[in-house]
Amino acid sequence: MRTVIIIPARYSSVRYPGKPLVKLSVGDGFQKSLIQLSWEAASRVENVDEVFVATDDKRIRVEAESFGASVIMTSKKCQNGTERCAEAIKNINFVGDIVVNFQGDAPLTPEWFVEDLIRTFEKDSNTQIATPVLRLNEGSLKDFRLDRRSGRVGGTAVVFDKNHNALYFSKELIPFFNEKHVKQREEIPAFHHVGVYAYRPEALLNYNSWKESNLEVLEGLEQLRFLENACSIKCVIVDSRGRTFWELNNPEDVVRIEKIINEK
Repeated sequence: MRTVIIIPARYSSVRYPGKPLVKLSVGDGFQKSLIQLSWEAASRVENVDEVFVATDDKRIRVEAESFGASVIMTSKKCQNGTERCAEAIKNINFVGDIVVNFQGDAPLTPEWFVEDLIRTFEKDSNTQIATPVLRLNEGSLKDFRLDRRSGRVGGTAVVFDKNHNALYFSKELIPFFNEKHVKQREEIPAFHHVGVYAYRPEALLNYNSWKESNLEVLEGLEQLRFLENACSIKCVIVDSRGRTFWELNNPEDVVRIEKIINEK
């Protein structure tokens, strides 16, 4: 199956302007930009034909090309990464089977998360969109709660049906549960949504034909536009294999992610 990965990146951001160009310490006194670390993570995924950075900003283009990335320029009218990916495949006249939207702020994404998505498409021809979900552990649950208590917009939680089709995504921790529920179970009854998506090209192109949706705006979560237009998203449960996952959502996450990178 012909597969491409697109890393959408924009300089202007309400929560964190210039985020793709933020430098992170990677050990031995070296630093790399967030976009480079994300591109390197995406490039480790097997059975992918090409990896692109899609942006509307010349500064990001210069940075991406400096470490060897192929860049697709998109318009400034793109409101989120999904819109940018849809415009990008249209700009290059992409002909293929799978388009992966790999978040430019998630350099800790293990390659097997994406490989599991690709296998889902190979096994099920009816799947139009797939995304990884990771069961919370004590550490990630603590981080979720810390962000909410501090008034920060952090990770995303997801709930799904018995067929693993997403019911809802939220910046709140869902479903509600208390410590009694946790103590009665061996596993925490909640999942962290990993912000990576794989699409059939047709499903991705449909996205830009729909208006921005109400829940999408309220939650600040672009994938809700699919759900509000009755388009199913398959949730693929992935195994962290002992790896810690977190996105760079806020400036406070830089130190957290640097620590994880340097502990590898």
